[in-house]
Amino acid sequence: MMAADRKTLALILGALALLAANGSLFVTKETERAIMLRFGRIVTADIAPGLHWKLPVVHQVKKFDARVLTVDGEPQSFFTIERKRLIVDSFAKWRIADVETYYKATGGIEELTRSRLTDRINDGLRNQFGTRTLYEVVSGERDRLMEDMTRTLNEAVRDSLGVEVLDVRVRRIDLPPEVSDQVFQRMTAEREKEARELRAMGMESAEKLRAEADREVTVIRANAYRESELIRGDGDAEATRIYAEAYQQDPEFYAFTRSLQAYRKSFDSSDDLLLLEPNSEFFRFLKGEKN
Repeated sequence: MMAADRKTLALILGALALLAANGSLFVTKETERAIMLRFGRIVTADIAPGLHWKLPVVHQVKKFDARVLTVDGEPQSFFTIERKRLIVDSFAKWRIADVETYYKATGGIEELTRSRLTDRINDGLRNQFGTRTLYEVVSGERDRLMEDMTRTLNEAVRDSLGVEVLDVRVRRIDLPPEVSDQVFQRMTAEREKEARELRAMGMESAEKLRAEADREVTVIRANAYRESELIRGDGDAEATRIYAEAYQQDPEFYAFTRSLQAYRKSFDSSDDLLLLEPNSEFFRFLKGEKN
């Protein structure tokens, strides 16, 4: 009976030890930031990732998401420097920079942090939009506006909320109907102006190409004509040389063949009429005369 009691007591003590160990050990993940409190006061501001221990009941550990988070604000109405009203939908990327300041400012409540960031973002956008024209906001300086907004917001919330704003972006800008028509007309005029400039540049380039092509055609034709005349001259000279050599070999036969060619050309058509004297040199070979 005593052995059974000792066994039961050992099991109870083991269970108590396991519960004590379970309450004394905790793990902080890489995606978490954690602080340790002792009776509500911070004793360890930023606990590194890994396995740690604490005193049960005495110490309390608070863990927060250390990843990059998104705060989506409701679309707000802002005015430009021209007093043009815009409906702006924006969002921001943020994460915890100083966990101690973050806990003291917000109690570690993420929704409270989002609410305060949204208010700061809206105030910052209102100030940025209020110093720029409609054109600068819509297209001209949007990137610069976002950079200025991110820098200014960081300066305001890093020390007060313990968070870091990584990026602020405008998801969408809607224009009221009275502003939309004006912007559309202005953008249409700018696009038409750009189109006219592009057409003028295209026509200028086309004229240059056309003139260059015409010049090249003229040069090619002139060179071809020059080469053809040179070839023709060489051919005529060669033909003349051949004729001269043939004539020198048998002048009588050459004269005879030339006469035959003359007869063929002269009597080629039945309508031709040729008046010659009977003793003309033209009929020398027909009469059988010899030189």
